[in-house]
Amino acid sequence: MLKLVALGGLGEIGLNMMAVEYGGTIIVIDAGLMFPEDHMLGVDYVIPAMDYIREHRQQVAAVLLTHAHEDHIGALPYFLREVNAPVYGTRFTLGIVRHKLEEHGLLCSAVLNTVAPGDVLSVAPFRIEFIRVNHSVVDGVALCIETPLGRIIHTGDFKISHTHMCGMTTDVNRFARLGQEGVLVLLSDSTNVEKPGYTASDRDIGETLRGIVSRSSGRVLVALFASSIARIQQIVDIARETGRKIVVNGRSLDITVSIARELGHLRFDPALEIDIDEVNDYPENEVAIITTGSQGEPMSALARMASGIHKQIKIREGDMVILSSKFIPGNEKAIAKIINNLYRRGADVIYEKISEIHVSGHAFQEELKLMIHLARPRYFIPIHGEYRHLVLHARLAQRMGIPSANVLMVENGQEVLFDDAGGRIGERIATGRTLVDGKGIGDVGRSILKERRALSEDGFVAVTLAFDEETGIIVYGPEIVSRGFVFETETGHLLDDAVCVVLEAVEDVPPETRNRIERIRNRVQADLRRYFTFTIKRRPVILPFILEV
Repeated sequence: MLKLVALGGLGEIGLNMMAVEYGGTIIVIDAGLMFPEDHMLGVDYVIPAMDYIREHRQQVAAVLLTHAHEDHIGALPYFLREVNAPVYGTRFTLGIVRHKLEEHGLLCSAVLNTVAPGDVLSVAPFRIEFIRVNHSVVDGVALCIETPLGRIIHTGDFKISHTHMCGMTTDVNRFARLGQEGVLVLLSDSTNVEKPGYTASDRDIGETLRGIVSRSSGRVLVALFASSIARIQQIVDIARETGRKIVVNGRSLDITVSIARELGHLRFDPALEIDIDEVNDYPENEVAIITTGSQGEPMSALARMASGIHKQIKIREGDMVILSSKFIPGNEKAIAKIINNLYRRGADVIYEKISEIHVSGHAFQEELKLMIHLARPRYFIPIHGEYRHLVLHARLAQRMGIPSANVLMVENGQEVLFDDAGGRIGERIATGRTLVDGKGIGDVGRSILKERRALSEDGFVAVTLAFDEETGIIVYGPEIVSRGFVFETETGHLLDDAVCVVLEAVEDVPPETRNRIERIRNRVQADLRRYFTFTIKRRPVILPFILEV
């Protein structure tokens, strides 16, 4: 029996990880993370729960990476702590992975194998072919997985662009040949299923950028995703044509640019690049700065420029700032803040809402239809998207002629089973999310997040009391300190009265009471909660510290 299990990425954006199992052998496609949602206070990022991997670690034979975005490789260091399976990816993908694993101290123990589009890998009983696809990062691949029960096509993230940049054209001919030979199931990227038509042309975006730069009399600053190598190449070419020097600024950008240049994905004359410390040595109309921070990241290079705390680059009147990326949902406020600050400092700002300066890396509806037409699958499973994306993609597949019974709507943890009788949805296995906070992995759960939210919204009140162990008489306190609750100097009577509430609570628990300290602690919490709710309609976290000395 052939089994597919999504461990992340179905019903959400990010966390992409899929297990394919046959005859006791498992191959895993991608191991991605997602960035925390608004309620995940203090969390750095989120990775898929590794319970299934941990339980089946002896069966995992390989990890196949489709491309180098964080939502597909970001959880790999945590995955490799559970199982040291060989990893397969293209040159650029593994270049990013090596740097990531080095930061985690795992590079020496990891087994990394470079593949190229067109390569075929045998991991018995599977035979895997890597197929070039176009995406917003170079060296992306789809997977054709031959199994004893039929052929699986996993598109990864893709679009079908008819413009040729950095050798990223999707190999539609190969998909068509595979479709003619027969495909059991197609797993296809659903991210942009809501958008009709085709993705915009990279060349058109390039022409828009060229026009903006040519008309700019001051410095040009372009903020983009560090992984957007094709866009960086366009900016470099435009800078050369318009007589500008290039400055690359941003830690993640430095890493990806270095890897891309080393592998030949990014080409420009070293004489074109200048050091950031030299930026003020050139006329303003001869400088182009490529930087990070297009999503409003608070410590990014662009954010520091906008707030005036960047050491080398100060935004000036006449600067042109281009945000060459889409606004990721949830980042709008942070991005707007940076745009406003840039305007305050005299810059002009170009962004997606006022100009076509970004093109998506995910297929629009007509491209998704074309992929289904090329692959001609017997079964169809929409992947990579929130639940509405999956539903809309499933309906699209049905309109393309795939029987509704053969369109399998799957969420994380649901098994998809194939045997001689066909395909069906099986049982649900335990999946979930693991929160990473600093060096802590999984030690922040729902209760911790609830406490953090309460602290962030209502503050806390700490009560300190000490009793004589023999007599039960108060020898210290009550001392009350609040943080994030009220200004003590302005409403001191509130906390003074709270001291009386604490003393009354202590008096109501006789000295001979069993477990007196614990009962006092509970009584103080309850009485103060009622008091603050009644007097000020707030519910701070009450922290009683009660000691016997």
